[in-house]
Amino acid sequence: MHSKTDNPKIFKNMKQDMIVILDLGSHENTVLARAIRALGVYSEIYPHDITADELKALPNVKGVIINGGPNNVIDGVAIDVNHEIYDAGYPIMSAGHDKALCDNKIEQIGNDVDAVKEAVKPFVFDTCKAEPNWNMTNFVNDQVELIRRQVGDKKVLLALSGGVDSSVVAALLLKAIGDNLVCVHVNHGLMRKGESEAVIDVFSKQLCANLVYVDATDRFLDKLAGVADPEEKRKIIGGEFIRVFEEEARKLDGIDFLGQGTIYPDIVESGTKTAKMVKSHHNVGGLPEDLRFELVEPIRQLFKDEVRACGLELGLPYDMVYRQPFPGPGLGVRCLGAITRDRLEALRESDAILREEFKNAGLDRTVWQYFTIVPDFKSVGVRNNARSYDWPVIIRAVNTVDAMTATIEQIEWPILLKITDRILAEVPNINRVCYDMSPKPSATIEWE
Repeated sequence: MHSKTDNPKIFKNMKQDMIVILDLGSHENTVLARAIRALGVYSEIYPHDITADELKALPNVKGVIINGGPNNVIDGVAIDVNHEIYDAGYPIMSAGHDKALCDNKIEQIGNDVDAVKEAVKPFVFDTCKAEPNWNMTNFVNDQVELIRRQVGDKKVLLALSGGVDSSVVAALLLKAIGDNLVCVHVNHGLMRKGESEAVIDVFSKQLCANLVYVDATDRFLDKLAGVADPEEKRKIIGGEFIRVFEEEARKLDGIDFLGQGTIYPDIVESGTKTAKMVKSHHNVGGLPEDLRFELVEPIRQLFKDEVRACGLELGLPYDMVYRQPFPGPGLGVRCLGAITRDRLEALRESDAILREEFKNAGLDRTVWQYFTIVPDFKSVGVRNNARSYDWPVIIRAVNTVDAMTATIEQIEWPILLKITDRILAEVPNINRVCYDMSPKPSATIEWE
C-alpha cells in the first residue's frame, strides 16, 4: 500500500486511467484492485487519510472506491476518510461502509474476483467513464519513461537474486538505462543448489548485463549464528544485503540508486495503517534507516501473475519468467529457527531432489511453488537397524494466482513415495518426510 510519504513524482506520468481504492479497514483491498485491473482499468490502494490535494496529484484518477471493513477502528476510534474527499469532484462508491456520502454503494467485498468484477463494472465504466487501457505494453512503456526520468544518466545498482521479481526488474532497467545498470548477485550461502551458477550464466553470458558476483556466505552465516526469531533473521539478511551493496557501490562511480524487486504482496504483508503485519519483507521492513540510495522499484504495484506477464512482454525466456519463486532471505526462512550449516545443507539437498523429481513428473509446469523445509527439532527413527535421532523434512507444494491465497497441490502417491525414498536415502541426518497440507490462509506460503 502507498503511504503519504511515497514520492508522487515517480507515478505522475502514467497514462492509464485509474480507480483509487481507499483502505478503510477491509481484508479484501487486493481482491478489489485485482478485479478492477482484470477489467482492463488500473487501480491502486491508498490509506484512508489521504488528503484531497494528494488525491488530485495522482495521475488520471477517474473514480474512488471507499472500501470499509472490520479493521476500521484504530486505538479504539472508528476511522473515516477525509470529508474533503467527497467534494474533490470524483465519482465515489462505497463498499462495506454505510456512512460514505455517495450514491454508489455495494455490500462488503468478497474474495471472488469474478463476482467483484461484475459488481464494480457499472461504476468503473458507466459512472467513472474509465477507459480499459491497463495492459503490460502500456505498463512497460510507462515504467521505462519513469525510470529514465527518475534516474537520468546516473547508475542503478540492482539487487539481483535471480528470482522472477529481480529478473523482471533487471529487464526493465536494461531496457530503460542499458549499461547504466550494474547487477550485483550476492551469494549469501542461502541459495538453492546450483542457483548462483545459473544466475551468472543467464545474466552475464546470455543477457550481457554488467554483473558483479559476491560470495558472502561466511559473512551472512556468521551474522545469523544463533538467531532463531524469523523476523530478526529477515532483518539481518536485508540489512546485510544493503551493506554489501554499499560496499560494492563504493567501488563504482556515480551509483545513486538501488533497484529492488519489491512487488505488491510484499507491501501488503508488511503491514498497513489498518492491517496487521503478516511478516516483514527484507525489501520493505528490513531496510536500514540510514540507507543512502534512492530506491527504484518499478514493479512494486504488480501482483505476481502481472510480474510474469511483464517479463514475457519484455521478452524474457518462459523458463525464467515461470521459474520457482524464491524469497529474498532464501533458504534462511526454510531452515527454521537458528540456522546451522549441516541443517542448511540437508535443506539444500532435499530441495534439489524435490525439484528434480517434480520436473521428471511434469509438475514443474503445473505447480506454482514447491520446496522443502527443515525445522530445528529432531525425531526418533531407525537407520541401518539402529536408533537414529535426526531431523524431518517437510514438503510444501502450493498453487496460487496472486500469492495472497494458496491451495495445496494433490500430488500422486507414487511421486511422493519416490521423493521420500530419495531424500531418506541420499540426505544425511534426515529420518522422516512430511507433507504440509495447510492452505493460505490460515498458513502463509513460507513457514517463516
